[in-house]
Amino acid sequence: MSWFPKWQPYTGDINTQPVATNEYLPVGQSIMLGLQHVLAMFGATVLAPLLMGFDANLAIMMSGICTILFFIMTGGRVPSYLGSSFAFIGVVAAATAHVTGSGANPNLSVALGGIIACGILYAAIGFVVMATGTQWIEKLMPPVVTGAVVMIIGLNLAPVTVSGVQGKPFELWMALITVLCMGMIAVFARGFLQRLLLLIGLVMAYVIYAIAANVLGLGEPINFALIADAAWFGMPNFGSPTFDVNAMLIIAPVAFILVAENLGHIKAVGAMTGENLTPHLGKAFVADGVATALSAGVGGTGMTTYGENIGVMAVTRVYSTLIFVIAGVFAMVLGFSPKFGAMIQTIPGPVLTGASIVVFGLITIAGAKIWIDNKVNFANNKNLMVAAITVILGTGDFGLMIGEFNLGGIGTATFAAIILHWFLSLREPDNIH
Repeated sequence: MSWFPKWQPYTGDINTQPVATNEYLPVGQSIMLGLQHVLAMFGATVLAPLLMGFDANLAIMMSGICTILFFIMTGGRVPSYLGSSFAFIGVVAAATAHVTGSGANPNLSVALGGIIACGILYAAIGFVVMATGTQWIEKLMPPVVTGAVVMIIGLNLAPVTVSGVQGKPFELWMALITVLCMGMIAVFARGFLQRLLLLIGLVMAYVIYAIAANVLGLGEPINFALIADAAWFGMPNFGSPTFDVNAMLIIAPVAFILVAENLGHIKAVGAMTGENLTPHLGKAFVADGVATALSAGVGGTGMTTYGENIGVMAVTRVYSTLIFVIAGVFAMVLGFSPKFGAMIQTIPGPVLTGASIVVFGLITIAGAKIWIDNKVNFANNKNLMVAAITVILGTGDFGLMIGEFNLGGIGTATFAAIILHWFLSLREPDNIH
């Protein structure tokens, strides 16, 4: 079997029949669909680096490069877009002592070294899966474990999310208005607009803030001169890693979260397309791990497959993997525009806080959704104990010390969930969800 599939032109009715992964549409339609995927990932891929203190332009550019790399390494058989992972926010904050959403991260290089370590571990897991199959991953990380681990990503960040606006009435109100804007788009919008709740909600809140601060003088005004002074084209701000063992121990365990996330995404896409994508799971892990290490190697964020783009595929029923190459090219072009980066830098802190509340809340609920979708039985004391202990360890930021090294709340809780589930499974066969 050849590495890439033999692509064929689509001959069906676009209104009623799906486009398969190995089919392609006319150039004009493909370009529009590629742009739509860029819009879908845009809000989250920009927000994640802003919260961690990374360069948003570089994150956008690397998301495009990494998506194309993923396409090549998976043989063009897995339709996915790679964007900035929110799973790194808590551990990056812990490893660098950076307050989320507070501007540039002065200890960025330390975080980059940790993310590279995570990418290498993630790729290593992928190679093992390629050699041994996926059953051991699913047994090691059943739904009760993956649900708890995903949930603590959001809960762990809750205490610091609102720290920048506490005690500031105008900023608090703007954060709540941002939440309301995103909630309105999520509930009242229809079709594709609903998929852009982060982006459109952010724009709405930005406009409201500009009116309140720049026109009515209620808060610190937005400095639009930054946009006017920026060039249209230029290089993003690259960075170089520093390999600090403590930071690597804190950040590397995120690989297990990314495995759980990618596993769920590929199963979801496989169900939508009607194709068996499980044989490509190992290659997808390796590709995502290499992409994460590559991105961090030049100063970018860790990468993951994006649920937002899976949503776009669900709406359009176009699964052609070639569309993601076009989306990757679009993202690369955006990354080379300092004016675009300057516009992102003008987003007010309270607006970012509001967006953070929504994003971290959605991550938390995504963990609960894993339990619900997989009918996890909490009448089973094993499941009850694994979930309860993991959630409290992660929410309370219980950082286990190993000598001089602190695993951090998320890392400790992730390992605790995996080890505790394995240990408690010794008492009875693992035949109850």
